[in-house]
Amino acid sequence: MLLAIDTSAGTSVAVVDREGGVLSELTRVDTMRHAEVMGGMIRDALAQASVAPDKLSGVAAGMGPGPFTGLRVGIAAAKAFALGIGRPVVPIASHDAVALERYAWGHTGPLLVVTDARRRELYWSTYGGVDELGIPLRTGGPGLSKPDELERAALHGADVPRYDAASVSAGQLGLLAEWLYAARRPFADDRPLYLRSPDVTPSSGPKRVTA
Repeated sequence: MLLAIDTSAGTSVAVVDREGGVLSELTRVDTMRHAEVMGGMIRDALAQASVAPDKLSGVAAGMGPGPFTGLRVGIAAAKAFALGIGRPVVPIASHDAVALERYAWGHTGPLLVVTDARRRELYWSTYGGVDELGIPLRTGGPGLSKPDELERAALHGADVPRYDAASVSAGQLGLLAEWLYAARRPFADDRPLYLRSPDVTPSSGPKRVTA
């Protein structure tokens, strides 16, 4: 049983079980208040699922791609909660969870998943379908492009259905983590997918002061 957290777009928290599926899920599309709502959403998701923290096997964390400020809130919350209950963090690429949901809803064949990167840019990933277990097969990305460069960067002229996700389902993220674990497949790297540098950069040293 896993707690799952994603803040790569909106904020989503869920409790999932390999046998029971998604036991509870709360999602807010607001991309500006991740930190303010995170604690309450974790509390409410656990309460709705009637699951005590010590019954969890781990915490699935959406690793992006996502904007720096929002994405790090979810990853930090997942790591802090996992540390508090003595369980591991399971890193999952957020776009893979979006693709899992689209294929579960009946989509077949190639798919382009897109999320808002702000600054008039888009995050993207491409998929070729699913494997024999229903796990999405990523064929490109995650990448970052300007809207008018998206087709060239992601599709290379191919005609692929596009899905723009306003948020990432933590329920699907957790289910994907469960499926990957059961199939002994690798998880994502434990590294946030910001895909660009933060606005603030380290100082290069003290500045010379002259008269």
